[in-house]
Amino acid sequence: MSIPALELRNISKYFGAVAANKGIGFSLEKGEILALLGENGSGKTTLMNMISGIYYPDEGQIFVNGEEVVISSPQDAFRHHIGMVHQHFKLVDTFTAAQNIVLGPKSGAGKYGVRRINQEVKAIAEKYGFEIDPKKKIYDMSVSEKQTVEIVKVLYRGADILILDEPTAVLTPQETEKLFSVMRAMKEDGKSIIIITHKLNEVMEISDRVAVLRKGEYIGCVNTAETTEQALTEMMVGQKIELNIERPVTKFDRPLLEIRNLCVKNDEGSRAIEDLSFFIRGGEILGVAGIAGCGQRELCEAIAGLRKVESGGIYHEGESIVGLSPQAIASRGVAMSFIPEDRLGMGLAPSMSVTENMMLKNYRDNRYGIRPIPVREEDKPFAARCKRILNKCGAVIDRLDPFVDRKTARAEAQRVIEELDIVTPSTETPVRRLSGGNVQKVLLGREILTDPNVLITAYPVRGLDINSSYLIYDILNRQKKAGAGVLFIGEDLDVMLALCDKIMVLCHGRLMGVVHAEKTTKEQLGLMMAGALDLQEEKGKQMGVARDSQIEEENREEQEWNA
Repeated sequence: MSIPALELRNISKYFGAVAANKGIGFSLEKGEILALLGENGSGKTTLMNMISGIYYPDEGQIFVNGEEVVISSPQDAFRHHIGMVHQHFKLVDTFTAAQNIVLGPKSGAGKYGVRRINQEVKAIAEKYGFEIDPKKKIYDMSVSEKQTVEIVKVLYRGADILILDEPTAVLTPQETEKLFSVMRAMKEDGKSIIIITHKLNEVMEISDRVAVLRKGEYIGCVNTAETTEQALTEMMVGQKIELNIERPVTKFDRPLLEIRNLCVKNDEGSRAIEDLSFFIRGGEILGVAGIAGCGQRELCEAIAGLRKVESGGIYHEGESIVGLSPQAIASRGVAMSFIPEDRLGMGLAPSMSVTENMMLKNYRDNRYGIRPIPVREEDKPFAARCKRILNKCGAVIDRLDPFVDRKTARAEAQRVIEELDIVTPSTETPVRRLSGGNVQKVLLGREILTDPNVLITAYPVRGLDINSSYLIYDILNRQKKAGAGVLFIGEDLDVMLALCDKIMVLCHGRLMGVVHAEKTTKEQLGLMMAGALDLQEEKGKQMGVARDSQIEEENREEQEWNA
């Protein structure tokens, strides 16, 4: 029997009284691709952080090539030829690819020889099929190019064991296939790879074996060829769940939200959205597909009143909402649930409880029994500072120190906790103590609590396990059945094709086309996302693009499209 490249024996890690990992043991063979699956909070990241030297295990042993090793830092991990590519890249934007790759192990690149470094980087790239320009600055790169730099960086440092954390989360289908081709080449070269992903179809395609964690414990390891997506799901959650995404048939109403010739700038002052027009009808889910950074965030913020509109119009039920405050827009029935990379950095107050965060946008509602009182003169500086903080969270307040009916607020928070299966000790727990996935549910739950007729959801299942993800899909369908219009910005094209009625594709802030989900393919969407297929130019104005509220003409075009 061959000696494993990596073996874990009885690994445990505790944070206070909480066991993040308990008695975990499995192995990674040489030249193997092992997928690691588990729900949110199952301990996957903690376990990988111990292998890569970020955490140190409280119990257990780690063996590399049959020898017990002590890994107490990332440097120790590299000495044992272990490298991890994190989901959020750790690159210096103003450096070139080559400079980022050699940063750390060989400082002083000038002395070492820039030409030699570039040659070594190119040699690694050619060996495994990467496409990389060593002289290109990071800020000029696409997401897939940045990921390539991260992978080449760990290979350059001699990694034989690679850990890839959600590597396909923001890639197009074509980029994912290219990554898988590279992974197969590394496998053929004897590299051992652990891939963490929530996408079961990718697990079935790329892995040799699958290890499953549940609630910090090791459940088992199976050969990929001998299992199914359904069986893996049952191993993760401990029960049978239905993996079909429903797309209920509803009668579309007139447009609730119309975007006309919208232009919006990003934080750097460049155009993020260029002359964009579309509409969302009641009882419809419109998906937005695009590579990360193609204007999705700026579009959401413009609709919600959080970003200035340079030109064009945004109309809710026929009335312009451009220039209105976030609170005024929300009061009209437009709600936004945006899941940023820093979940606590936008929309939530980390130190506040679940109940208080649920109330942030609606605390002046009559159902909470608000009785505002004037602020004392000596408290005005503090009040002004609090007001600025709350404004950033989307709440606009006139007076502080209101008396609130917390009994009603707690009851509503408890209802959302039960409906979304939010794991929290109580309604009064500060949200900073919740896991990322549960923070996400608090955000979405708060928006649904307002009963909006337009719901803007950006990455609502980002980082969620499969059970939680399907719960979110069901909730969005409930909103659709209730007559709401839903804008769904996501990362998984398979989900979009199953959940959405129509899909709008963006490339560098420009509209490539609007297509019916039932009549398109993932490959076609990928080409549009990459800019290789522009249906706007091929077929002229697409069904779904708003034009002066001429909805009768749009209905006629949709009937022709369906025919």
